[in-house]
Amino acid sequence: MQGYGWKGLLGMGLLGVALPAMAAGQQLNLFNWSDYMDPAIIADFEQETGIDVVQNYYNSNAELFAKLNAGGDSQYDVIVPSGYFMPRLIQAGLVQPLAPEGQSLAGREAILEEFRKPAYDPEGRYTVPYLWGTTGIVYNTEIWPDPEPSWSLLYDPEVNPDQPFALLKGDAQFTFGTACAYLGEGFDCVGQDPWKKAARQVIETRHRDNFVGFVDATATIEQLARGVIQAGIAYNGDLASKQAENPDVYGKIGFFIPREGSQSWVDVMAIPARAPHPEAARAFVRYMLKPAVAARLANYNYYTTPNAAALEQVDDVLRRPPVMPDAEARQALHFAPSVQGKQLQWLQQLWSEALSR
Repeated sequence: MQGYGWKGLLGMGLLGVALPAMAAGQQLNLFNWSDYMDPAIIADFEQETGIDVVQNYYNSNAELFAKLNAGGDSQYDVIVPSGYFMPRLIQAGLVQPLAPEGQSLAGREAILEEFRKPAYDPEGRYTVPYLWGTTGIVYNTEIWPDPEPSWSLLYDPEVNPDQPFALLKGDAQFTFGTACAYLGEGFDCVGQDPWKKAARQVIETRHRDNFVGFVDATATIEQLARGVIQAGIAYNGDLASKQAENPDVYGKIGFFIPREGSQSWVDVMAIPARAPHPEAARAFVRYMLKPAVAARLANYNYYTTPNAAALEQVDDVLRRPPVMPDAEARQALHFAPSVQGKQLQWLQQLWSEALSR
C-alpha cells in the first residue's frame, strides 16, 4: 500500500462518516464519459470540500485503457469504466484499492446487494457502482408498430429485408454477444467456437444492402429521429432522456430488450494506481455515495441508480420502462463476462476478421 497515503487518510477522517473541507488548492482530476455528470453535483462538491474538479473525457473503455497505460494512471484521480472492463485494469496494475485491506469505504452499505461483490470485483476492493442500465434495440414504431422482441429485427433478412439499420460501434464483445444470442448460443457466450459463429454472422450482416454501418448509441437515436436508419442499438437511458426532452422528435422511437438476451451494464468509479490526489479521490467517491447525490446523478442521466437508499428519491420516469425494465425483460439481461488473456486475444483477432472480410 506504499504511496497511497492510508495513514494520512485515516488521520483526516476521509474513510469515516464526516466529509470535511480539504486544504485550499486541492484538485481532483475526473476522467469520465462525456455528458455523464451533472454540473450541479460538481459545483456542490467543490463548494462543500474546497476541491477544484478538472474534468476530461473519453469515448470508449479501450481509449480509457490506452491513456491509463500510457501514463494516465498518474494524471487522473477518478475514472468511470464499465464494470466488465475492470479485470483488465486490475490485472494491468492500473487501479488501486479504494480502502486499506480489511476496511471498507464509508457509504458502501447503501449499495444494492447485487452490486456489492460483483464478478468483475469479487471482493469489492476496487470499485463502487456509478449507474446501471440496459442495451437494447431501438426502432421506428411507424414501420414496426408491434415487432417481436428479437435480435432478428437486425440479423434476419426475412424479418427486415430492406429497412436501413445499424449495429453498435466500438464493442466487440457486446456485438458478438448479440450475434450469439440470435444464434442460440446465449448473450454471455465466451470462447472460440461461439465467437467464430458470431463473427460469421457479423460478416454476413455487414454485406447486406440495408446495413448502414456501426454507429454510436447516441448517434443511433439521432439517425432514427431523422430517418437515416429505422432500427439500431442504443442504451435505455439515452432514449428516455431524449424523449423527455423532445417527445415530438423522439416519440416515434420504440425500445425493447431482445428475448434471446442482452446486456445489463454497470459503470463504476475507481481510482488509478498512481492518482496524484488520492485523498480527494476518496472524498469524491464517498460524496457520490450519498443517497441524495446518487439520486441526482440518476435523474440527470436517466439511468438507474445502484444505490438502494437513493431509489425512493429518483424521478417517476426512472421507475418504469425503458429505464427500469419489467420483470420479464430483466430475466433476459446478463452482465458481460470478463474476458482476459488468451480469450481476449481470440476476441480481438476474430473481431478484426469480422470487420475486414
